[in-house]
Amino acid sequence: MTTPLLEMRNISKRYPGVTALHDVSFALHPGEVHALVGENGAGKSTLMKILAGAEARDGGEILLEGQPIAVHGPQDAMHLGINIIYQEFNLVPHLSAAENIYLGREPAARIPGFIDFRKLYRDAQAVMDSLGVKLDVRAEVSRLSIAQQQMVEIAKATSRNSKVIAMDEPSATLTDHELHNLFALIRSLRANGVGIIYISHRMEEIFEICDRVTVLRDGELVGTKPVAETSRDEIIRMMVGRTLGESIPKRPTAPGEVLLEVRNLTRRGVFHDISFTLRQGEIVGLGGLVGAGRTEVARAIFGADSLDGGDILVRGRAVRPRTPRDAIGLGIGLVPEDRKTLGLILNMVVRENTTLANLDALSHLGVIHRRREREVAERYVTDLHIRTPGIEQEVRNLSGGNQQKVVLAKWLFTQSSLLIFDEPTRGIDVGSKVEIYELMNDLVARGAAILMISSELPELLGMSDRVLVMHEGRLAGELSREHATQERVMHLATGGE
Repeated sequence: MTTPLLEMRNISKRYPGVTALHDVSFALHPGEVHALVGENGAGKSTLMKILAGAEARDGGEILLEGQPIAVHGPQDAMHLGINIIYQEFNLVPHLSAAENIYLGREPAARIPGFIDFRKLYRDAQAVMDSLGVKLDVRAEVSRLSIAQQQMVEIAKATSRNSKVIAMDEPSATLTDHELHNLFALIRSLRANGVGIIYISHRMEEIFEICDRVTVLRDGELVGTKPVAETSRDEIIRMMVGRTLGESIPKRPTAPGEVLLEVRNLTRRGVFHDISFTLRQGEIVGLGGLVGAGRTEVARAIFGADSLDGGDILVRGRAVRPRTPRDAIGLGIGLVPEDRKTLGLILNMVVRENTTLANLDALSHLGVIHRRREREVAERYVTDLHIRTPGIEQEVRNLSGGNQQKVVLAKWLFTQSSLLIFDEPTRGIDVGSKVEIYELMNDLVARGAAILMISSELPELLGMSDRVLVMHEGRLAGELSREHATQERVMHLATGGE
């Protein structure tokens, strides 16, 4: 057996009130793609932060090519050839894609203190071309889509002379074409002896690209298995400690009155002539490729973006929400795709984030009733199984899945009857996914209506009563639950009739 490229032995990490990792060991061999899986809060991201030097371990040791190493910060890790691509991007928004890729490593011009921008752009474009990504590297990062920003992060890591690359949910925002290119890149890196740690909740990706899989649960190691010698069901059992039922447990409902109708919605240069209805007790899926305009339609309905034309009717009454506050007053809630930037205030605690959108319900003469606020937060922490040391924990310290549950709690507290879920299970483990699906089922059973945007076709088909498909800013078609298939959705999403 060859010496592992990387070993993490008996790693432990404790935070106030919680043990994030206890005696966890992990090994990565040269030229191996090793999946690291577990429910949100299992300890995957903490283990990677320790590897990257972003967090200090309380116990254990790290070896690289058989030699113990000390990683006191991210710069140490990068100098050792260890690079992490985090799920939450680490980009400078006002700099170009090229400047972000080579930040701190910019090629010097002949004049001391100046950057050779011609070489910078040429080198960055070569990295993007190797990924098969069509992207202007001169473009400012703030103007790029989330999927494009993800590819900039991947380019930044691969442009370094890496021995180990950890990818945390790299496919969450990628189209099928971009995912194909990512897998081609991973296979190329594997062939060159680079070790890849691949963190993903998408089982199909693990079985397509990974050699071994290590499962964590509640901060402890459950086991490591060759991918060829295990199954999806076995991995899920190891992750959650139980056998899950149907992964997408949609319950049939009888649609009631029309709660939302949009007619000919238009925002010039973004989307055009969008019309559909949403009924009480119904989940309507909105599909399409990245950039088709799905999120932009949702933001316009929610009053976050302006409209150039069209009508919005709520319970038959024409309305025009000009701000999110207007939309909330109409009973509309939006669970955004980017929960960290748009759904939460990270330096505020669970209690404050839970009640933020409905403080009027807890206030008298402008004074918040704190005991009532604590009771509300505690109830949602219990009802939604939010894993947190307490309601006074800052949400930045929660796992992605638990952060998403706090966003959901916020909108549940507003008692919104019209809910827009934009990529509701992005970056969330299979156990938490089922809990969110069941919550959606409960909401529509109680008379709510849900518009669900999803790039995961099994989710889109499994949870939707009807599927609307967008292509280049227009509605390309509508499919009933009985007639919706992955092939038909993709046909419409790519411009087919």
